[in-house]
Amino acid sequence: MAQWEKLRQLPAVYRQQLHELYDRDALPMDVRHYLSAWIEKQEWQRAARDHDLAVVLLQVLLENLDIQHSRFVQEESFLLQHNIRRYKQNFQRYLDDPCALASAILWFLEKEKEILASAELAEQVQFLRVEQETMEISSQQDLERKMAGLRNEVQCMEHTIVCLEEQQDEFDFKYQTHKLEAVVDEASKTEKIKVFQQLLNRLNECRKSTLVELTKLLDRAEDLINVLVNKELLEWQRRQQKACIGAPDNVGLDELEKWFTCVAVCLFQVREFLSKLDELVGKVSYENDPVKAKKPALQRRTDTLLKELLKSSFVVETQPSMPQGKGPLVLRTNVQFSVKTRLLVKFPELNHSLKVDVSIDREAPQIKGYRRFNVLGSKTKALNMTESQSGGMVADFRHLTLKEQKSGGGGKGCSDISLSVTEELHVICFDTLFEMKGLSVQLQASSLPVVIISNSSQQNSAWASILWFNMLSQDPKDVMFFANCPAASWPQFGEMLSWQFLFSTKRGLDHAQLQMIAHKLFGKQLNYDNCKVSWSKFSKENSPDTFWVWFDGILVMVKTYLEDLWRDGLIMGFVTKGKEKSLLKKKQRGTFLLRFSESVIGGITFSWVEYTITGEPDVKTVQPFTKVDLTQIPFHEIIRNFQILEAENVPENPLLYLYPNTPKDEAFGKYYLEKSGDDSPYIKYIKTKLVFVSKETRWGSSSSDLTSGEL
Repeated sequence: MAQWEKLRQLPAVYRQQLHELYDRDALPMDVRHYLSAWIEKQEWQRAARDHDLAVVLLQVLLENLDIQHSRFVQEESFLLQHNIRRYKQNFQRYLDDPCALASAILWFLEKEKEILASAELAEQVQFLRVEQETMEISSQQDLERKMAGLRNEVQCMEHTIVCLEEQQDEFDFKYQTHKLEAVVDEASKTEKIKVFQQLLNRLNECRKSTLVELTKLLDRAEDLINVLVNKELLEWQRRQQKACIGAPDNVGLDELEKWFTCVAVCLFQVREFLSKLDELVGKVSYENDPVKAKKPALQRRTDTLLKELLKSSFVVETQPSMPQGKGPLVLRTNVQFSVKTRLLVKFPELNHSLKVDVSIDREAPQIKGYRRFNVLGSKTKALNMTESQSGGMVADFRHLTLKEQKSGGGGKGCSDISLSVTEELHVICFDTLFEMKGLSVQLQASSLPVVIISNSSQQNSAWASILWFNMLSQDPKDVMFFANCPAASWPQFGEMLSWQFLFSTKRGLDHAQLQMIAHKLFGKQLNYDNCKVSWSKFSKENSPDTFWVWFDGILVMVKTYLEDLWRDGLIMGFVTKGKEKSLLKKKQRGTFLLRFSESVIGGITFSWVEYTITGEPDVKTVQPFTKVDLTQIPFHEIIRNFQILEAENVPENPLLYLYPNTPKDEAFGKYYLEKSGDDSPYIKYIKTKLVFVSKETRWGSSSSDLTSGEL
């Protein structure tokens, strides 16, 4: 397929890139479209260096435009006739330097290939994502089949044990009856003993077969436990970590609970089978009895597997969080927080019988100045099925608080490592004793590391620590993480930033917005994938206005005042001043875009393009609006009522088209209040803050010439 045809079939987001590419005058899109086949067949790279070839190609291009013009004359396409004639006149300026035209067309073709490559990469990523989802579904289906296989083997074993018992009862009855009968002669006695020996041999083979089948059943159970504990549970824990910092990951536990419970039920049944074998051996035993030899090892293995499963089944379903906090895992002393634990092995008969105790820092690191805390409140709760919407076995702690101990850390044996309060990590711990059918197992669970603050001013920095830890750490107990803090790759970092917007506003950051942020951090690069962001660059450099403070200021502003506009895609947001100018200067008068301030924390501004009397584009920008403004008037009303007063002319709103070309009222109209003008409830703000005075009488003023004035 021809390159131009491929481009025309791309999704809308890439066709928009194509429109932006052909906003330039060097190669109009009409010419590219109507002469696409001819353009793609020529050797523009050679022509850019070969003057004679460039001359030939320019002449053929002009001839093709004449042919196209004649066709439009026949079709009576007046506008297209006009455009083609104008394009031909523009191309004739290359008669003195045809190689420049060849270079320009070559540049356009290369840029088209970049757009195609970007679209193909996105398609591959989507394919891999779908493939990954398919693999996950396939993996779950495979697990379900194995679970069904285990249940089936248990049912077969139940039947086998019944048959074994019947076979033993038959042998025992005949043997006991024989002992009560009088022996007639030796031959008859010998024959009877021979029959009993055959029955005993058959019973022995049946016991051996049962033990072999029990071993296979335990093998199957062990394989499933390995999958559940070392794969499914670990993946869920990682998903929970990411979900804590905004990722849209599924952290439901119902599937895991079903699988854990299935294996636990089967292992408890195996314990009953082994108990039944003990009972049978008590009734009938003999020399070299295989049950006596092998049953103890099977019992130990069954109990070991069951204990491993049970110990892994006690988890923290909902991580510690405060009401109205920045996010989970940031706790404040003397402020209540909640946390929920869950036992993935669900036995209804244990409802309200298992008590869970809460503590903190079971294994506190010995470092200088490390604070110690006490947990206050209702520290013991029973696991129950009433506090969970899905009927899971949970203990929901809702009224816990932390109080710092007066005696701080330090002393002999302490490390000299020093961590700030918001880099100091602590772990909330949970203990319970599982007791059922003669099995007793001590279970422990722990939260992800939390940051404990003492006043609200530390919350922003604390949340930065939580973001960094859960983005990078795979060890949920690594409380010394910030003692040797790793850097984040740009793909990891950019994804985490996008999650913040996605979680807060239901719309993440697109590729172009992330590119601007990368440019702010690393400067201009061809590719940012190998770039690294250090912890200090994220949260410490340029304090107090760190990168995180700047980014979070924007996030809070969008969530509080601009969520609808952001979600509808009306705010370009993250775009550099240079990129802004390059986008606007090719657009019609009054085209504007909305971007976040790079210098004012929590600020948003807009820029628009005007043209001087000489036809030069002039991009103007206003001072950023902050929460001081946005608490008084919605941003869409600012855009609606913004005016420029130039000399003695009537004030006018220079904002006409939202980039790239959407009429302002079409883009923002659904947000407007019905009342306007003097009836607007925001009239006082409008008159004092939204009328700007141009210092010059012509549209030659720079953005700094726009100053706020009262009417």
